[in-house]
Amino acid sequence: MFNKHKVTRRDFVRMGCCTAASFGLSAALGRLNLIHAYASGPATEYKALVCIFLFGGNDSNNLIIANDTAGYASYLKYRANLALAQNTLLPIVAKTTQASGSGQVDYGLHPALTNLQGLFAGGQLGLIANVGTLGQPLTQAQYLAGGSALPINLFSHSDQQAQWQTAEFDTIGDGSTGWVGRTADKLQSLNAGATFPPVTSVAGGAILCTGEATQPYEMSPGSTPGLSGYNGTAAENARLVAYQQMLTLNSGLSLVQDTSSVMTQSLEQSAVLSAAIKTLPALQTVFPTTSIGAQLKQVAQIIQARSSLGLLRQIFFCSLGGFDTHSGQLPIQQTLYSQLDPAMAAFYNSTVELGLPQQVTAFTLSDFNRTFQPGTNAGTDHAWGGNHLILGGAVNGGDVYGKFPDLVPGSPNDVGTNGRWIPTTSVDQYGATLASWFGVATSDLPYIFPNLANFPTQTLTFMG
Repeated sequence: MFNKHKVTRRDFVRMGCCTAASFGLSAALGRLNLIHAYASGPATEYKALVCIFLFGGNDSNNLIIANDTAGYASYLKYRANLALAQNTLLPIVAKTTQASGSGQVDYGLHPALTNLQGLFAGGQLGLIANVGTLGQPLTQAQYLAGGSALPINLFSHSDQQAQWQTAEFDTIGDGSTGWVGRTADKLQSLNAGATFPPVTSVAGGAILCTGEATQPYEMSPGSTPGLSGYNGTAAENARLVAYQQMLTLNSGLSLVQDTSSVMTQSLEQSAVLSAAIKTLPALQTVFPTTSIGAQLKQVAQIIQARSSLGLLRQIFFCSLGGFDTHSGQLPIQQTLYSQLDPAMAAFYNSTVELGLPQQVTAFTLSDFNRTFQPGTNAGTDHAWGGNHLILGGAVNGGDVYGKFPDLVPGSPNDVGTNGRWIPTTSVDQYGATLASWFGVATSDLPYIFPNLANFPTQTLTFMG
């Protein structure tokens, strides 16, 4: 659980790692149907999950849009000056009744998502509709009544980011572990003997990545793991040895000792990663020279070194910020999607190059969706349930999962009058589907997702 005011002993250790990172130290913190039938694979098969967190609250009302005559007319009416012209939408057709409750439905993707349109058509990309922080199924009447059924501090960036990552919605507490870290905890046996952590962040610290037994490794994409300024000369070797010896000194202060221990471990892990990747051939896949492109390229390079690291399960954290669009939303979102689309496509292509398209799945998270009706200054306010992307060869792509709300402000799906949709799928269900594919036993899912038992359908069908 999450407390943004209280600093715990574990928080202090994490802050020490981040300080070390400022000195260059990497903190210790087309689908083939024949193969697709076996996408879950044996426990000994390598698998990776890659989270892309869209910080700020992505307006996913403009990510996927109803493209039939009636649906688009309603969208145009309520989105007003934020409506995308229908002739600019990238057409996709969902192949089942998953999200709409009817026959095949025409949708349109944002015009910047040209690569993702092709991956949807090829069956490698799926979408999930109206996901959010939700401890139990909720009606409008229950929302208006308030009480314990509601997540704490809805529409708050920090609280909703934390709840998406911890899957704990009812109180603001310690916030000591995230569901990715807990997933890694439950799969420790698959990584037995590994000398490198199963979770890596290339986008800074995130509670999502921390478990009871799992501490993530953090690094800046494109950097050499280890201490900056260290060049391997005899003089630098001597300096490094001296530094490592300093870390073993007993200061008598437990917090300092804990921080020193973590920094020592980080040096060791940096050395393992550096040795694993330095002899690898360069990837032939070309990544865009953007922040998210660099992050996903780094992830691909670490996956390339999986055998040397001795890991059968790896999880990665990436991020793209700037989605808090209170004003000027259309050009901002155009720019951000123009970065996200080619980066995700290049990452998928790199998994094909590595022979792992069935074994690597990328997915998006975000603080929340945004209001369906615009606010002032051509922007939107914070909302709730939103739509997300799932990419990989094991994804049952070419479809939209979950259930769209009735996209009419003031309808029973709205908490107010401007289109803040009550989620129809919880973070728990979304994450549990990914964790199940990753190899987590059904009996272990409640440990990772404490509210999962409150939902009659606990996993969805978007993974093979």
